[in-house]
Amino acid sequence: MGTPRLRAYTGPAVLSYGFRPFFFLGSLYAALSILLWLPMYAGALDGHSAFVPVDWHIHEMLFGYLPAIITGFLLTAIPNWTGRLPVQGLPLLALVVLWLAGRAAVFFSADIGWQTAAVVDGSFLLAVAAAATREIVAGRNWRNLKVLLPLAVLACANGAFHIEAHLEGASDISRRLGMAAAIMLISLIGGRIIPSFTRNWLVRENPGRLPAPFDRFDIASIAVSAVALGTWTFVPDKTSSALLIAVAAICQAWRLSRWAGERTLRDPLVLVLHLAYAFVPVGLALISASILFPDAVPAAAGLHALGTGAVGSMTLAVMTRATLGHTGRELKAGKGASFIFVTVLLAGSLRILAAFVPSDVAIDMAGTAWVAAFAGFVLVHGLALMTPKAR
Repeated sequence: MGTPRLRAYTGPAVLSYGFRPFFFLGSLYAALSILLWLPMYAGALDGHSAFVPVDWHIHEMLFGYLPAIITGFLLTAIPNWTGRLPVQGLPLLALVVLWLAGRAAVFFSADIGWQTAAVVDGSFLLAVAAAATREIVAGRNWRNLKVLLPLAVLACANGAFHIEAHLEGASDISRRLGMAAAIMLISLIGGRIIPSFTRNWLVRENPGRLPAPFDRFDIASIAVSAVALGTWTFVPDKTSSALLIAVAAICQAWRLSRWAGERTLRDPLVLVLHLAYAFVPVGLALISASILFPDAVPAAAGLHALGTGAVGSMTLAVMTRATLGHTGRELKAGKGASFIFVTVLLAGSLRILAAFVPSDVAIDMAGTAWVAAFAGFVLVHGLALMTPKAR
């Protein structure tokens, strides 16, 4: 994502571009929310949310943390796509405050009422979707409107989550719909940036086989995945859903193999994108297996492969690269960035393992690795996000 021309701006650097506040606060929240979740899971801490503890955890990962990172990405990418000026200053601050209000509203929803919490929380994604649509349409950048579809689905899933949790006592369909939207965003955006960044690096550093260009196979893979995830969302226990998910897993694995990731071992910034995306076919395969062989494969394995693994690793990889590039730093993974990548990949792997070997120790280890990764991002890149671009 190149940086387009900016209007004259003299306010705080953190509000000069969308990625700055949302990457900083999103990663900080990702770490803090798991620090809260671990004692909640152990029964040592009670919350004030109208959600049962596991629903609060799921909601705040899918509809709290993830929308912050999506917003930071979109507010940075859209000006480059459209040539229009970025959202900054007071309008950006308003979005930040709305996101923070949503986090507080959900946490204290038992005190303020679930309806109030749902309205405050849901307003953020609707505002982001409206702002993104306005900019893309005004810039006549029609081809990128498709990115907004998973965002709209995520917003609908968020509203459904509040209603379902209130009426049924726990979320069900809405949590799967939110996960499906997240994986489709990774499939769309990852499928664009991973081959592109890989190609750029290989042409410069390791001539030879290059990633396959986007073609009909990619379109088919995305379509199959969308249908499979949609079927799983609404009929998760059917053999037909398992078979569709298995086909989607094969397509996504094949798609990843076409991007020449094995040739990027010398650049962690590129390699981590491939490793993060690998959690998508792994997670889909585990979900399929959990439907077909429920006694052997726990459902939590596939869900956490997609959530902790794919979403967590991919967002951190994209945040790191975008932060380095847009703050004037060298696009190179130093010791700090490498630590972040190792710990988030470890968190995803350990959380899958913990599903097969139920143990508080395994879950605590996965949670600790996750906190280390996201707190590490804040420590390593926080100053760059809060200060003017390096010259």
